[in-house]
Amino acid sequence: GMVSENPAKGIKQVKGETIDRRPWPADLVKAYRDAAEGRALLVFELCLGTGQRIGDVLKMRWSDLENGGINVRQNKTGKTLWVPFTKTLRATLEAADRRSVFILTNERATGPWSYRGAAQAVRKVREEIGAEAYDIHALRHTAASELCTLGLTDEEIASVTGQSMAMVAHYTAHVRQKVRALKAQERRL
Repeated sequence: GMVSENPAKGIKQVKGETIDRRPWPADLVKAYRDAAEGRALLVFELCLGTGQRIGDVLKMRWSDLENGGINVRQNKTGKTLWVPFTKTLRATLEAADRRSVFILTNERATGPWSYRGAAQAVRKVREEIGAEAYDIHALRHTAASELCTLGLTDEEIASVTGQSMAMVAHYTAHVRQKVRALKAQERRL
C-alpha cells in the first residue's frame, strides 16, 4: 500500500518572500534598553549578549550559568557552547529575579516563557521605539555584526554564535563591507 514514487518529484519549490534581516542600529539598541524592563529587557539582553536563537534563549536555565558565562546546547545544530557574558548581560542577569529554574520563566514560574509571549513583549517595545523593522532574530545578526566590527575572525565570531563559517559570513556581510571600505579609505590617506 505504500506509494512507490515521490509525488513531489520534479515540482519546483514555490519561492516565498525572503526576509532581509539587518543588525539593529546602535541607537535602537539603546532606545530598547531605555524603554524595556523585566522579561522584555532580559530576553533582549540574552539574545544580543549570547548571539543565540530565541528558542535556545528561552530554554536557558539558571544552572547553565558558569564562571562568568552560560553553557548553551543549540537545539537546531546540537552544538554545545560556553558563551561569556557581556558587561550588560551580566548586570541584567544580576538584577533579574530567580523565580524558576528557567531564566526566562512564564508568569506562574512553572516553566519557560513561551515564544509567543516573548515575541509579543519584544514587539511591544519595538513598536514603542519605532523599531518594527528589527525583530528578535535580528539580534543574532547584531551580535555577529558587533563582533565583526571589533575585528574578530569568523572563527571567533562562530565561537560565540555557534554558526558555521558560511552563516557567519552571511550574518556579517553588510557590516563586513563597511569595515573593509573604512580600512581601504584609511589607506588612501
